[in-house]
Amino acid sequence: MACGQKKTNSPSPPPPVQERNAISSSLFFFLLLFFFTSPTGAAFFFALAPPTPPAHLRFEEANQFHNSDICPSASAGVGRATACDPSYVHIAMTLDSHYLRGSIAAVYSILWHTSCPDTMFFHFIAPAGGHDGGDDKLPSLLGSIVRSVFPSLRFEVYTFQEELVSGLISSSVRQTLENPLNYARVYLADLLDPCVHRVVYLDSDVVVVDDVRLLWDDAAARLASAAAVVAAPEYCHANFTRYFTSAFWAEGGARVFAGRRRRPCYFNTGVMVMDLRRWRAGGYRRRIERWMEVQRERRIYELGSLPPFLLVLAGEVEGLDHRWNQHGLGGDNLTGECRWLHPGPVSLMHWSGKGKPWDRLDAGSPCPVDHLWHPYDLFIRPSSGTDILAFFILYWSS
Repeated sequence: MACGQKKTNSPSPPPPVQERNAISSSLFFFLLLFFFTSPTGAAFFFALAPPTPPAHLRFEEANQFHNSDICPSASAGVGRATACDPSYVHIAMTLDSHYLRGSIAAVYSILWHTSCPDTMFFHFIAPAGGHDGGDDKLPSLLGSIVRSVFPSLRFEVYTFQEELVSGLISSSVRQTLENPLNYARVYLADLLDPCVHRVVYLDSDVVVVDDVRLLWDDAAARLASAAAVVAAPEYCHANFTRYFTSAFWAEGGARVFAGRRRRPCYFNTGVMVMDLRRWRAGGYRRRIERWMEVQRERRIYELGSLPPFLLVLAGEVEGLDHRWNQHGLGGDNLTGECRWLHPGPVSLMHWSGKGKPWDRLDAGSPCPVDHLWHPYDLFIRPSSGTDILAFFILYWSS
């Protein structure tokens, strides 16, 4: 469905979150100045924080959505007990304090635009969060926030043990790309219940403006017909060689892609549908890890978690319509300059790149396209000094 086209019997676009009285800039500056200049600032900082900081990362409760008459029947209730229902559309996303606002907006957009919201099952992957090896409660706290926003949502939160991959990660062009949680998508087949055969993986900086079941059904047909592992929009006009170093190509890198089903093309791993049974059977986790080990020995790429996926899967991906990943809206990885939508229909908008819509909106310098994200933002801005400090504690603790 093209951007702006209204579905039959669909509600009007979601209303913006109600305005809140924000803390004055002078008080906010005073609080930061006190913290960073006082020798006991750290003690003061944590003294103001409540025992469970996520309680102060607040969101509006979302509207309730219900299935239309055309939807398949689903099991009653919520939670993991019904995750194996064959009627469900499974969606996996990461969940952490840095991108929680984006994740909430993404979920809200999916529920708003689908005809069958009760058949959505979300799998959230959260970091363990413990810096001392202890039993950290961050995943359950983040999950409680999701539950407060979407009381009837079917979902489960899985704890991702970052040590699985932290020793394999090399430096990237942007520090955020080195976050171990970026690699959680490699481990979905190990984390999710074996009864989940297929999953839509989405980054947290997306909004979906079409019925995600259309993506689910189209990908299922394409994966089945080609016995493929991943379906995603491909971009064969992009210069594929730039995703790897000149040394990689000089040392015969082209041989890596010899024998693939088709020409290797760039695809963005922030939107892809994965066949988890074939992922497990084909040992794709280990294949990607091996390339990360090679990267640690000799540098063959610069761009985070994407290149290992390209090395293993480029030329074997089943292509989906570009409307399902209008990516690059966050600009490039260094400057985050404004960009506009590509020509053509839009079903999913993706703020990949440095610039995130919530950051630019809060800074008072949004790009035009960021206003398309804003209607799905349920975040309640902090209105007191305690809320501000608690927010920063949560932000830096994960």
